[in-house]
Amino acid sequence: MSDSKNALSVSGIGSGEGGLSLSGSGRGGGGGGIGVSYGRGAGVGTSGLGGIGYSGKGTGAKIGRGAYARQSGFVEPQRQSEGYRDYGINRWTNAADDRFSTFAIDVDTGSYTLARRKLEGGELPLPEAVRVEEFMNYFRYSYSEPIDGPFAVHLEAAPNPFSAEPERVLLRVGLQARSLAGAERKPVHLTFLVDVSGSMNRADRLPLVKRTLEVLTNNLRAGDTVALATYAGRVAKILDPTGVEQKGRILEAIEALNAGGSTAMSSGIDLAYELAHKNFKPGEVNRVIILSDGDANVGRTSHEAILDQIAGHVKRGITLSTVGFGVGNYQDVMMEQLANRGNGNYHYVDRLEEAHRIFGDQLGGTLEVIAKDVKIQVDFHPEAVKRYRLIGYENRDIADKDFRNDSVDAGEIGVGHTVTALFEVELDERADTSAIATLRVRHKAPDGEVAREAAFALERSQIKLNIDAASTDFSFVAAVATFAELLRESPHVVGLNPAQVEALASKSAGSSPDRREFLRLVGLARPMLEARFNTVR
Repeated sequence: MSDSKNALSVSGIGSGEGGLSLSGSGRGGGGGGIGVSYGRGAGVGTSGLGGIGYSGKGTGAKIGRGAYARQSGFVEPQRQSEGYRDYGINRWTNAADDRFSTFAIDVDTGSYTLARRKLEGGELPLPEAVRVEEFMNYFRYSYSEPIDGPFAVHLEAAPNPFSAEPERVLLRVGLQARSLAGAERKPVHLTFLVDVSGSMNRADRLPLVKRTLEVLTNNLRAGDTVALATYAGRVAKILDPTGVEQKGRILEAIEALNAGGSTAMSSGIDLAYELAHKNFKPGEVNRVIILSDGDANVGRTSHEAILDQIAGHVKRGITLSTVGFGVGNYQDVMMEQLANRGNGNYHYVDRLEEAHRIFGDQLGGTLEVIAKDVKIQVDFHPEAVKRYRLIGYENRDIADKDFRNDSVDAGEIGVGHTVTALFEVELDERADTSAIATLRVRHKAPDGEVAREAAFALERSQIKLNIDAASTDFSFVAAVATFAELLRESPHVVGLNPAQVEALASKSAGSSPDRREFLRLVGLARPMLEARFNTVR
């Protein structure tokens, strides 16, 4: 890319049939950064990229939570019997030692809505329950749609508003998937697997599951089908695959569900896939949706044993999504990992409005994948960058050497979805080179096995002069990520005053109901965060 009188041009690395389009403004401009869409011809082959060395970071690159000084009287959140996994926190990486950051995209949002449930109940979420990327990706951003291909790629960079060091900048990477009109989406064939064990017999569980399934069913259209299975102490087939033209029959079956007994999740998954395979339609959307609190206490109960049973079904074209309910004994790690292994998405429903958001407003993206195995690799040039850190995505890490290994599973992006990643970068102010980093994105078509790749450059001239010159989306996502890091007890934000996050969120929230609600949640969390540790700046 080059900058001449604030006009940007872009060229991809490698060759292909199509082209790239870009819009944006140079340093100091008030535009929304760099936007690139690529499709048929923006592919980058491995030829021309020889000589690149890789080093996988793996779990060794993670660090623990920060050393926060608790104030007297602070009461730690109760862990009860909920299940979370601490994936660690990405550390700073010296670009001279390892210039590549490689990870899979993630469109899950469950961590954010679960945290919302906790905050509205008057308590902080457990630090290990917070996944920063799921906070960022809960919100929609005004990325432009692709001109061609499945998604557009956007870059924007500006000084970190929470750092006093001028060489610290934030780099935002955004993906915008192509939208489809309702009539354009493929027919969907869904198998609902509902947990009706005794633990679901609470107002915020099975009754909310029923209302959620009603919302989803009412948003389906002619040609779609629904099957229904349940599990408790034993499994049951409630409804064979039924066309949505018989909506009354589907809704009656949903309403008749009752809870009681133990939890044979693994047997339920087996039955759900059996139904899904019987109704499998090539070239259309075939998906199992599990609605549960994630508990399993009968049959195969270990996480790995249950997760292992779904791999073969994904290869045959049946994906899996999870929708979580309830608190107290909620098993977040099970629900999140099931969706990851199943090439689906993970949501947590804390209220009926969230069901409308997932299965109404965003139905297409929730159900239909537009690109699979999407990987991102950023090459930070050590001549210009001292060090960098990826904010979040700890459990989506991919070894650098596996970026072009197409047998390695990555992330999926649905129709109309946006995906955002954020880096903090420490520049070498003495460097005289203009090139800062090269972004590479790799993906496959939903039914394809051959990956395509495109590459884009970031230059120093494209960094905004200050946060006020950046887009409001950029400022807002910076506030969201930093808020999540505070909840996560990240060592990178030790001593940061939550009031600073609240101030930036207030300036950039606008009139969006989701963003205004986020601002309210920050207000709820602020006194609890201040009580958790001594804020010193």
